[in-house]
Amino acid sequence: MAEMACNSPEKKSGCGLLDAVFGRRSFWPRRSTSTGSIPRMSNNVVGITPTTPNSKRRRGTSDETAFLDLSSRSTEPSPKVVDRIIARPSPNHTRTPPVYHQTQNRKTHDETAKMPPNQNYGGGQGRRVPKEAIGISGELEIMIADHLRSKGANSLVRASSSNVMLFGHLGNLRQPGTENSISNSNNYVPKTTENPVSNGKYGNSVMGNIVKKPNEEQPPGGSLCRALSTRMDPETLKIMGNEDYKNGRFAEALALYDAAISIDPDKASYRSNRSAALTALGQLLEAVFECREAIRIEPHYHRAHHRLANLYLRLGEAEKAIYHYKHAGPEADPDDMAKARTLQDHLNKCTEARKLRDWNTLIKETGHAISIGADSAPQMFALQAEAFLKLRRHQDADAALTKGPNFEVDACTKFFGPLGNANLLLVRAQVDMAAGRLDDALAAAQGAARLDSNNREANMVLRRARAVAQARSNGNEHFKASKFSEACAAYGEGLELDPYNSVLLCNRAACRSKLGHFEKAVEDCNAALNIRPSYSKARLRRADCNAKMEKWEASIQDYEILVRETPGDEEVGRALFEAQLQLKKQRGEDVKDMKFGGAGRAGLVVISSNQRFRDLVTSPGISMVLFCNKPGDKQSLQIMEQLCKRYPAVNFLKVEVEDHPYIAKSEGVSSLPAIKIYKNGQRVKDFAGDNYDLLESSIKFYTT
Repeated sequence: MAEMACNSPEKKSGCGLLDAVFGRRSFWPRRSTSTGSIPRMSNNVVGITPTTPNSKRRRGTSDETAFLDLSSRSTEPSPKVVDRIIARPSPNHTRTPPVYHQTQNRKTHDETAKMPPNQNYGGGQGRRVPKEAIGISGELEIMIADHLRSKGANSLVRASSSNVMLFGHLGNLRQPGTENSISNSNNYVPKTTENPVSNGKYGNSVMGNIVKKPNEEQPPGGSLCRALSTRMDPETLKIMGNEDYKNGRFAEALALYDAAISIDPDKASYRSNRSAALTALGQLLEAVFECREAIRIEPHYHRAHHRLANLYLRLGEAEKAIYHYKHAGPEADPDDMAKARTLQDHLNKCTEARKLRDWNTLIKETGHAISIGADSAPQMFALQAEAFLKLRRHQDADAALTKGPNFEVDACTKFFGPLGNANLLLVRAQVDMAAGRLDDALAAAQGAARLDSNNREANMVLRRARAVAQARSNGNEHFKASKFSEACAAYGEGLELDPYNSVLLCNRAACRSKLGHFEKAVEDCNAALNIRPSYSKARLRRADCNAKMEKWEASIQDYEILVRETPGDEEVGRALFEAQLQLKKQRGEDVKDMKFGGAGRAGLVVISSNQRFRDLVTSPGISMVLFCNKPGDKQSLQIMEQLCKRYPAVNFLKVEVEDHPYIAKSEGVSSLPAIKIYKNGQRVKDFAGDNYDLLESSIKFYTT
């Protein structure tokens, strides 16, 4: 064990990707592999401690010894205890923190009669005894009675033939209106498709000593409730936890492993199984701590080494993964080791690319590292986001960071160390600031500065975030007061500190538009959209400025994109129609057939001539034409009118065949009603006019 401790990379400081990447000081500070600080689920009942066969008894206070002595003198045999299984609650039932009690058989009537008259055993006889002489069962029943008196409730559930318990204290039973730190796994972890087998035997081992068995039928039962009706044997709890784990009830399995650990905290298999449950619940960092503890207890525990290696691989720690794969013995697979070595190669390339400021290569190599297995490595996503920021692709940087894991700050600090987590928060602050989330950026920068107060870059980002937030606030105040020149100057001050801040650029464009400086406003909008192509506010502002300069084609292009993104926006639909109308007037085209639909949108256009038909279907964009008889198909017309309102960028035309047989013949209309779709003058689709399902789906297909 001493040799392993010396050689373990977990003891080394300054090794690994992030030390080389972020430079200057060790990303991994010297730390012990012990997980003594890992929080455990505590017993909610004060004074009740589970006992084990190996536990030492306190002299003179053993209620169990007294019970055995009294039982030996009793002439009447005690009834056999029959355990009762309590049904497992529904998945959406809120659960209180699990409480683990050790139940005992109640004393017989003869034994109770021998007690002094001032004793109150069971909480219902009006007699009192010293607390230290009551025992576990007595304390439990007194607790129940006190709870009932305080709550005025009588909802008791019998957990065995000799004990009754409050429904609120039955282990992992969920109750409405309560909070629990271990949420139900059914809410966010997909269940396995396996069902239990009728023989009740376990099959081959799959994860550590957690075993899976073939499909079987099993009546629903509450694992912790059944645990309460046993003598709280930790091995029994582990087996019940394994059963829950196999059936996808990971939170319930975790609670049972916690119960087993509370009884026997020095059993490595319990820690390893708890790590598996935490992994299934997405708590990878806590799972690492549990695996480390299992290996501390049993240094040659192959399954724990293999599980820890898999976790390190997912977290992007290739060196540590390789180390533990080497110590996993027969559990290790050659493919696992090959994958870890491949990951190490990509990490080295990431380090080199960052040193050379080769951001495109860094993006490519981080992508390879994530795809090879480091899918939960926050440092990989942070490096990728940083590279996108350097390339001024702020939207991609935000998307990259969003795809990464969302670990708690404290857990990240414990795992990566203060300096490592400070670097992660630093990237987060810069991405938030670029996306205009200045409050979030300020909070992240403050967190980074607290964790690493000597980090010059963190302090610089913090000062910049404060200054930019203040500049935006000042500009907003001036804008609200209609002081557009002052607002423009305030936003400009912020842009001097952060020249590619899309929010400040868009806000300054608004000021310049109000001042009539439309060309300057369009320049700011262009800069904002180059950084964030999906920034709809900047696109809308640019479309409006181009319209005011009578640049109708440019305005229509932006409005059409906005209509596709927000098809229900009436203001955008009206603006698009007005721009289309003005463009046709500018070209000298006839606009008498252009009508407003609902909420100011263009309505269904009735074709008046062959030339008009050709002009519309050959114009840029999408045109949907309904060929029908003069009365028209009522339902088809109603649907077309509705689509006009939802898709104002599309030309909706109606050709009455009696008035224009030549058009119908030239377009190959053979039956009525008929629908034909044209894109940029080319016919791309036709179908029967009464096929209403195809109408909207076809529009969506050709407009996206």
